Amino acid sequence: MSGITATGQKRLVLISGRAHPELAEQIAECLGSELVPTDSRTFANGEIYARFDESVRGSDAFVIQSHTSPINEWLMEQLIMVDALKRASAKRITVVAPFYPYARQDKKGRGREPISARLVADLFKAAGADRIMSIDLHAAQIQGFFDGPVDHLFAMPVLLEHMQRELDPSTLTVVSPDMGRVRVADIWSDKLGVPLAIIHKRRDPLVPNQVSVHEIVGEVDGRVCLLVDDLIDTGRTIVKAAEALKASGAIGVVVAATHAVFSDPAVELLQSEAIDSVVVTDTLPLPAHKRWDGLTVLPIAPLLANAIREVFTDGSVTSMFDGAA
Repeated sequence: MSGITATGQKRLVLISGRAHPELAEQIAECLGSELVPTDSRTFANGEIYARFDESVRGSDAFVIQSHTSPINEWLMEQLIMVDALKRASAKRITVVAPFYPYARQDKKGRGREPISARLVADLFKAAGADRIMSIDLHAAQIQGFFDGPVDHLFAMPVLLEHMQRELDPSTLTVVSPDMGRVRVADIWSDKLGVPLAIIHKRRDPLVPNQVSVHEIVGEVDGRVCLLVDDLIDTGRTIVKAAEALKASGAIGVVVAATHAVFSDPAVELLQSEAIDSVVVTDTLPLPAHKRWDGLTVLPIAPLLANAIREVFTDGSVTSMFDGAA
C-alpha cells in the first residue's frame, strides 16, 4: 500500500471584500493571479454573509479590504471572511487593511476613553488572522496591539517619486502639519534634500475635527511648501495649515497624503485658494464626485503586491523600504 504524499507546494489565495474591489483586482493583476470568486451579500436586516466558491484548504490567504465609509460594515465583512477562511482550513491568513480602521483611537487622551485600535487588533486575532498588513499607520505603536507579525508598509516611495518629478528642490520646504508628523516630515526632507518647517497647532479635545493653527517654526517665505500627512479626513487641518503658510509668505502649497478619507466637506475645502494641488494614493476608493482637477491619485497596488509577494515567498518586506522609513 502506498503512503500519502503531499506536494508541499504553497498556494497563494487572494480574497477581496466589497469596499474597494478595483484595488484588489489591480493587486491580483500585479501578482499575475486572480481573486477567489466569493459570494458576499448583505441580508435585509444588515447581516453579512460570505462564502468562497472554491477550496482554500492549506492556502496562504490574503484578505484585502479598504476601510472606507460605512467603516463598520466593511470591518465586519473582513472579520467574517477571515472566520470563513479559518473554518475552511486556510493554512495562514493575512489581513490586508491598507487604511487601518480606528487607527486614530490608539491611546487614551482622557479618562473613560476606549483604545479602539487595540480592540480592532483583538477582533482580527479572534477571527483567526495570523498576520496584518497595513500602510502608514496613524501611530507606529499599533503594531504592538496585534499578537503576531504586522507588516507596516510606507507609501512614501510612491509619493516621493512623483514629487521628485514634479517639484523643484531649490525652492521647496517640507512642512509637518503638527508635532505628531515631525519624524515622517523629517525623513521626507532628508530624502528630498530640502529644509523642514513645523506648524504648531492646538486642537480643542471637546470639539472633533476642529483645529486652530498657531505659529510656524522654520523658513517658508518665498518657498513652495510640501505639506505631508498620513491621512486627510475633513480637510480642515490641512486647509488651516495651508492658509497659515500662505499668510507667512509661501508661494505655493502642495499637499501629500497616503489615505484620502475625504469626509464631507473635504472635497470643497481642499479646493481652497491656499492649496495649489493635492496628491494622494488610492488606498481608499475615490468615486468621481470626490475628485477634482487639482487632485492627483497615485496607484498603491504595486506596493501592496510586492509586499504580498515577499510575505508569500518568505522574503523581506523591510528591504522594500531600504530600512529607512
